[in-house]
Amino acid sequence: MIGNEYSLELCNVFHTGQVEPGTCFQRLMGSVKTGIILKDVSLEVHGGEVLAILGSKGSGKRALLEVISRRAQGPTRGQILLNGAPMSLRLFQQNCGYVTHKCDLLPGLTVEQTLHYAAHLTIGSKVSRYVKRSRMKQVMADLALTQVANRAVGDLTQSEYRRLMIGVQLVRDPVVLLLDEPTWDLDPLNTYLVISILSNHARKYGRAVVLTMEKPRSDVFPFLDRVAYLCLGDVVYTGGTRLMLDYFRSIGFPCPELENPLMYYLCLSTVDRRSRERFIESNHQIAALVEKFKLEGGPFRRKTSTMAPGGVQIMDSTTDPVGMHNMGVPTVVGGSTTPSLANNKVPLSAFGRPNAFTVAFTLYMRNLAATFNFRVVGLTHIFLRLLALPIFHLLLWIFYSGMEDYQRTFITRNGLIFNCLAGAYFVSIIVTASTFSAFRTRYYQEAQEGLYSGPLFLLSYSFLAVPFAVISVGAASRITFLLTGLHATTDWLFFGAVQLACYLLAQQQTIALMLVVRSSFTSAIVSIYLTIIYLMLGSGSLRSFHSLSDWLLYLTYATQSRYAGAFLNLQMFGNNNWVNLNGLPRDSKTNCTVPVIQTQDSLVTASSSFGCRYADGMAYVTERYGRDNNNDALSEMLDMDINLAIAFAFPIGLAIFNSLLYLIPLPAFIKAKFRE
Repeated sequence: MIGNEYSLELCNVFHTGQVEPGTCFQRLMGSVKTGIILKDVSLEVHGGEVLAILGSKGSGKRALLEVISRRAQGPTRGQILLNGAPMSLRLFQQNCGYVTHKCDLLPGLTVEQTLHYAAHLTIGSKVSRYVKRSRMKQVMADLALTQVANRAVGDLTQSEYRRLMIGVQLVRDPVVLLLDEPTWDLDPLNTYLVISILSNHARKYGRAVVLTMEKPRSDVFPFLDRVAYLCLGDVVYTGGTRLMLDYFRSIGFPCPELENPLMYYLCLSTVDRRSRERFIESNHQIAALVEKFKLEGGPFRRKTSTMAPGGVQIMDSTTDPVGMHNMGVPTVVGGSTTPSLANNKVPLSAFGRPNAFTVAFTLYMRNLAATFNFRVVGLTHIFLRLLALPIFHLLLWIFYSGMEDYQRTFITRNGLIFNCLAGAYFVSIIVTASTFSAFRTRYYQEAQEGLYSGPLFLLSYSFLAVPFAVISVGAASRITFLLTGLHATTDWLFFGAVQLACYLLAQQQTIALMLVVRSSFTSAIVSIYLTIIYLMLGSGSLRSFHSLSDWLLYLTYATQSRYAGAFLNLQMFGNNNWVNLNGLPRDSKTNCTVPVIQTQDSLVTASSSFGCRYADGMAYVTERYGRDNNNDALSEMLDMDINLAIAFAFPIGLAIFNSLLYLIPLPAFIKAKFRE
């Protein structure tokens, strides 16, 4: 149970991790070179304080945040305590927040919508909707986002976007907030604004804030209660910011006047790589500073200062402030005035997380809000989901309209079926690759926070995508259905249902690929190549089964296009089609007389003139899907009910497979793609 006064303490923490990028194969096999990244790190921060972790690139700042958040890969030794309790991944996810260096928010949402759904995903169901909304508005006010509440995420400035990233974590009121380079690439004014906002949050709510910075400016000095300097994983100094000046002065490194003390001591804690001699000299100096702090820095590590502005006494963090309150002396613990325990507000994070149903419903509503809007992103998604396939089928209608009932119509009609299947596959791939990536990346980042699982994410996304698919395929199939010669409504429903099965399979296939491939373009290309193989092998349009070798024929059983193509061909050329396909003439001048010859096994049609190949539609289907001396297999292949059932079994099976796939822990280097 988290108490009213919060403290985060690291004691003698060592961490070993990857120190070289390595190839993909090396990372999969775990043979990448590793080394000690953090060496005997000890520091602490209390409620109401802002701790800045300073160091040059490669000093271990981000690794330290990853270790605290329990996301780091590799062995870690030492103690990380939150109010005296060992920090676990579950404890961190329940009570702390982590603003990573990069966070991909859904571009179709506004600032207010983003915080609204973040509150409903992270704050427990015991908290009323009124309290959640009040918290959301308070966070917007604290982060100076109220004026842009109705602005789309994609239209925000860099500073506004960075503050919104912070707000997504603050909305659930974490007792400890970690931030990785929150002021990176911001101008001085916005840097000052962000740091002052974080300092005000720590003091106002009594929370602990830990952030990293690479180039601290002098104007943020008053807002930093504690500072920790890292160099190649070693602690050069950690403790009160104001006491830092006294400490370095006492060991012979006073800060010159008119110098930025934060940058001056950062340069002192950085290895000089401009020459070999300077590297060796600075390395020895830093090693001496590290050893010096281990011997003499203990008292500084546990204090913030001796006197705050205005004469308010600052107590050692190990001192119980209750007695001072009883004597009427105003005290500050961790750099902020400590209210009485009775007035300390219980954080919203203490009320747990919402249940699975609430999370799923919130995800679904967020997906809808990100799609149904009148911004560029929303209109693009709606166009792709609803109109891309109907437009393709309209082009097919223009191309295939006016088909004449001659012998060549068998090939033409089969081409129409092939293009309907190919359109369902390829349009689905393009739509999924274009619309799913933003939701996928957001899922990976929120899954790191333990908000929901992969199957729940896929379920909520399916509730959004499947209705769009049904509407789009239904409208598209109606256009080309006019060319088939069928009139019954049930025939149209079956005609569209088979194409819907193909559409859903391509969708699930692309989703599976995008699990491990960040690039939407690459995922789409791979999915298209796989689909081309399915169509070439199983559709029966490009090559008849009669001429396939045995091993290729067996492979067709593993393709959905075999069953979908057979169903549509039977529907097109079967006896239930009102268009009379029996004895079609070769052309307008030549009729075909097709006698029937009785053989030992079956009736065989024969042509009496050149160009008269097929007696009826079933003769064409038999040629495309038949096999010598295998009438049983042909009869099974021509069972429409079986074909329809198997065609839908493919996307259903792949959806189940995806749910399992999204549960499997991925290698760290794959998950890192979606965070950086």
